[in-house]
Amino acid sequence: MSDNNTAVDDEFARPADRRRAEIRTFLFTTFVVIPALAVAFVGAYGFIVWISQMIFGPPGPPPG
Repeated sequence: MSDNNTAVDDEFARPADRRRAEIRTFLFTTFVVIPALAVAFVGAYGFIVWISQMIFGPPGPPPG
């Protein structure tokens, strides 16, 4: 357990390494995680709308 903490401490021992790791994390979050979450949320919303229209019918005035 202490070996893992030592490895993490060694990785971020220098401020330049810490800054580089933060930049990598920021770029990964900005260009991978957030777009993937956006696509997932929009797809889930479309799926919910599609299922609700199958159950309750399309939007608009009632037929009659």
